[in-house]
Amino acid sequence: MYYKQYGNTGLKVSAIGMGTMRYDDEDINAGRLDKCADVVLYAHEKGINFFDSAPFYCQDQSETITGMALSQLPRDSYYISSKVNLGTLDNKEGPDDFRRRLEKSLKRLKVDYLDFYYLWCMLDLESFKKQYDLLYKYFEEAKKDGLIKYINVSSHMQGTELEKVVDTSLFDGMLIGYNALNYRFRQAGIEAAYNKGMGIAVMNPLGGGLIPQNPETFSYLTEGTDLTVAQAALRFVASHKEISVTLAGCTKKEHIDDALKAVKNLEEKPAKEIYDDYEQKGVSLNNLCTGCAYCDSCPQGIDIPKFMDSYNIKILGQDMAGRLKGHWGLSSSKAGECIQCGLCEGLCTQHIPIMDRLAEISLLS
Repeated sequence: MYYKQYGNTGLKVSAIGMGTMRYDDEDINAGRLDKCADVVLYAHEKGINFFDSAPFYCQDQSETITGMALSQLPRDSYYISSKVNLGTLDNKEGPDDFRRRLEKSLKRLKVDYLDFYYLWCMLDLESFKKQYDLLYKYFEEAKKDGLIKYINVSSHMQGTELEKVVDTSLFDGMLIGYNALNYRFRQAGIEAAYNKGMGIAVMNPLGGGLIPQNPETFSYLTEGTDLTVAQAALRFVASHKEISVTLAGCTKKEHIDDALKAVKNLEEKPAKEIYDDYEQKGVSLNNLCTGCAYCDSCPQGIDIPKFMDSYNIKILGQDMAGRLKGHWGLSSSKAGECIQCGLCEGLCTQHIPIMDRLAEISLLS
């Protein structure tokens, strides 16, 4: 395993970390949580020491499964994170609510402290300011009490907004979505965080699966290597000098092996050099939906994630109508039932114009 410095903390973390939101649904439904936990133990055996968890992942079982595994290991052999925001607190703002949520995560993960605790899923500066004002003081109290080591932020903001959060100097580390699709739009924020001495973890390095699902489009990532497109996409992210750890969502042990191959004999480069290397080679489309499904709350019952997935196919130059009907079994007329309430766009971490896209899709009818 290749290891990197996590900002100015003095910690050395594995270049590949395990994201714990991809445990096998069938195993969870069948109660085979120990089988899921085996994947964590295998990752640790192979040198991964950074594990990222959160409430609600995997039918709200992620922290429990991860704790089952990590509790079998020496506490100083791994780093574990979890997350909190007003949503996880049912929009309650008191110190007791914050402490109960933190203690629940600690109990599930079977640890006395978290290495990293994130102010989770900041969509924009307005959301950040509101939640910072209400919750940051509780982070500080928990840190003083030894329940967390480092205060971090998880962001879906663009580079210029993210720079303003970084400039506050309030956080030890950051979690951000970054990949070969959106690197042009996120580099400024990453470089700013690195220059501030923050550790940087990257989620969504495969673009929500879009990159491996379109191997011909992204074959340029594999040039000069014996890697698959998915492995090359992981290597693209991990090779950034500024990035501490690249999170791979792993359902089975084979996924661990794939991820490890991506960082074998890794060579790090500054973000600017990587930008220059890839500028003329392929696509960089920040307007592709990454499939997080946060928008899946339509009052009209429109399955927005599936419609946005189909729109991705159009952006990639393929048959959107075929994807919609042949793959998802959906009628484009359903998109026309949108009442323009804006709920989905308010939830979208990428600020995609969902209502406009639904209107365009409805014209296929």
